[in-house]
Amino acid sequence: MRTLSAGLLAAQRGSSAVPYLKVTISDRIGGIRRLAFSRLYSESEPDSYHAAAIPGDGSLLRSRVAGGRLYYQRVANPGPSSNFASWTDLEAAANAGVALCADGSRALLFFVDPVGTILKVRESMDNGSTLGAAVTVGTASGAVGWLAADVKANGDALLIYSIGATVFSVKRTSGSWGAPAAWTNSAASISGLACYYQGDWNAAVCGTNAAGDAFAWTSIFGDGFSQASNTWSPLREVTRASAGSNVSFRAPFLSPPDTYRLTFVEKYTGSAAYNRPYHSYSPATADFASNFWREPVPFDLTSDFGQAIAFSATAAWITTPSGVWTASLTAPLLDVTADVVEAAMDDRPFGGRCRIVLRNDGGRYATLPPQIKAGAEMRVSPGYVTASSTQVSDGPAYWVESIERRSSKGEATLVLEARDAWSLLEQWVARRQYTWAAGERNVFGILQFLFSRAGLEFSSAGSSAAAANQYPAFTVHPGDSGLTAVRRLLATVPDVVFVRGEFAFLTEPLSSEATDYAYGTQTGAADHALHAGRYADDTPPSNRAQAFGNAVFGERFDWAGVQAVYDRLQQVDDRNLTTVAQAETRADTVLRTAAIDRMSGEITVPVNCGQELYDVIEVTDAGAGLSPARRRVLAIAMRYSTGKRPVYEQRISLAAP
Repeated sequence: MRTLSAGLLAAQRGSSAVPYLKVTISDRIGGIRRLAFSRLYSESEPDSYHAAAIPGDGSLLRSRVAGGRLYYQRVANPGPSSNFASWTDLEAAANAGVALCADGSRALLFFVDPVGTILKVRESMDNGSTLGAAVTVGTASGAVGWLAADVKANGDALLIYSIGATVFSVKRTSGSWGAPAAWTNSAASISGLACYYQGDWNAAVCGTNAAGDAFAWTSIFGDGFSQASNTWSPLREVTRASAGSNVSFRAPFLSPPDTYRLTFVEKYTGSAAYNRPYHSYSPATADFASNFWREPVPFDLTSDFGQAIAFSATAAWITTPSGVWTASLTAPLLDVTADVVEAAMDDRPFGGRCRIVLRNDGGRYATLPPQIKAGAEMRVSPGYVTASSTQVSDGPAYWVESIERRSSKGEATLVLEARDAWSLLEQWVARRQYTWAAGERNVFGILQFLFSRAGLEFSSAGSSAAAANQYPAFTVHPGDSGLTAVRRLLATVPDVVFVRGEFAFLTEPLSSEATDYAYGTQTGAADHALHAGRYADDTPPSNRAQAFGNAVFGERFDWAGVQAVYDRLQQVDDRNLTTVAQAETRADTVLRTAAIDRMSGEITVPVNCGQELYDVIEVTDAGAGLSPARRRVLAIAMRYSTGKRPVYEQRISLAAP
């Protein structure tokens, strides 16, 4: 249950509480700003190696290599009226990678000299206004392909570059460049590098492995934060394509304007060939080392060399040699609270829905505000007007799927239909097969990966030992939705998942849990009113469970149930069960689920602003003989109306605790 203030608790228990429902809409999805890029510049510069950076004064620095020349541009105040067509021809350069990075007023431009093996840098200490003469960083042992670099606030810098299928790093410390060193990973080819410093030198790499599979990977060159200094982490997959698919990945760029964002090119060379940029991002609280990325999304552009990412305090920028796009990093809230005439929410396991009806008299929504659109995030926060102020509980989040205008008997309304985070998981469909071998990753880790592909956070709120200790062989097949995969995996453990906004939490519903809240007359004025109740004792669907594993067997009985209705058997066959203890735990899980289902019912109450699925409550209802009775919340339906018959109530579906 969400924590409520003392004032809000008192208000929702009072007999004369004044309802208040706050509804806001923003251009976010899964809690992350949905960057609405607008193109400011479109010209005809050739597609080629390029880079971009923004120093401390907010100017936009761009560089590109074309026709054996190195070009540079600085736009002091980038915006719709800026001139992005003026380039300075700096000097001759190899047709190879180029890298730009900045921190504060310092900016570094890396390139390869015309010979193709000498790595050079030009440095600025005035936000890129002037560049110093080229300085040699080092001499490579072969022709250099791709470059990536970043710089720390103290001037230390790292340049990574590729020679064939090997990545090298060379580091500047206290003003002096060290000797290049090859990485400790291996690849069959390298088709792009990116780097951004944040505690460590975080990198993105595109290429192929020895089997010919194409990858976009991440890796870390350590600076002591999450990776030991001057060491490489293993390559971690972001996406892949099988050998023979004619698909490859190239030209990654990496930057954290709000959370880590990654762009790269997917190149297909079969019939109807394309080279299309994709973008992805990490959930807001994920660190880079966790390697959690939303399923990459295509961008409407054709490019072999991708889109560089840079950002200022207020905007994100993506660039190519012939294009500049920008998007605001702020996500202004649209507060529609005053226009809400009806609201209905229905939150259940594996899916919640919401309908908001807004008054539209006078055509106030004839032109929709920019926040109201498909996919927009809608936060519905229940509350009350208290003695001192209006208070709400930050409530559920839903994402808009339908916008409907209605007119009847002279009344005009705008109806928004939305679904909760489970819908985002359901809409993620596996593009290929994902397979975990037994012992590779535990149940919690696989769930965390699946939710991240839908752009959702995932955490524990009292999860079971089984979720941490079971490392099953598990496969997600092409075409499986995230919801299908998650439900199949949850069937192997005693846990459930509830969502709170863009966060999903794994918890084990234990019969010994403390009570979260109480309804009905118990102590007088401080009690939460109970309008109606219905309570049923049902026959459990199973009272005997057998679990068959890999040459092991476990069995459990609900003997009282067997005596009452004879045995109702449920069998489980799972080759991941390799010990008797695991098989017996699975049988216990089957009976625990059945025990929760042995009770049903529903109570109707004034809105409890903090109630959530799977909370344990106590119900006192003298008329039904409950004094008090523990139940578990299995569904919550809330209704709000300001019409002729105002309503502000919840119907809470019940199960055994």
